[in-house]
Amino acid sequence: MGPLRSFPIVYARSWAAVVAFYERLGFERTFETGEYATLTRGDSQLGVVSSDWPAQHYGLPMGDGVRFELFVYVEDVRGLYGQLVGGGVRSIRPPEAMPWGETVAFVADPEGNPVALAMPTSSTE
Repeated sequence: MGPLRSFPIVYARSWAAVVAFYERLGFERTFETGEYATLTRGDSQLGVVSSDWPAQHYGLPMGDGVRFELFVYVEDVRGLYGQLVGGGVRSIRPPEAMPWGETVAFVADPEGNPVALAMPTSSTE
């Protein structure tokens, strides 16, 4: 048995668009079958599966609205935020220095879920 671990699985109406979005954030596809992909970034993993999955496997419908929030630590919040928003990604909140010592911006993934881009606030911010 390998190391014990856990990771979230995102239900996606537009599977290919959601996978491509997370790849833009530095995640790499490390496994794929049908409309399921495991995406890996450093020690973190994220699964993305078609929104049909919960109904097919559990008899439960996927909920409407925001289904999760994800924090992704990056090297340059302002630069990546500008690239994403300039490329058509919806901004939720522009970069801001937070009182806990991080600069954080929020964008929406293709399904509207908030994704925080975060990094330690430098003394020059």
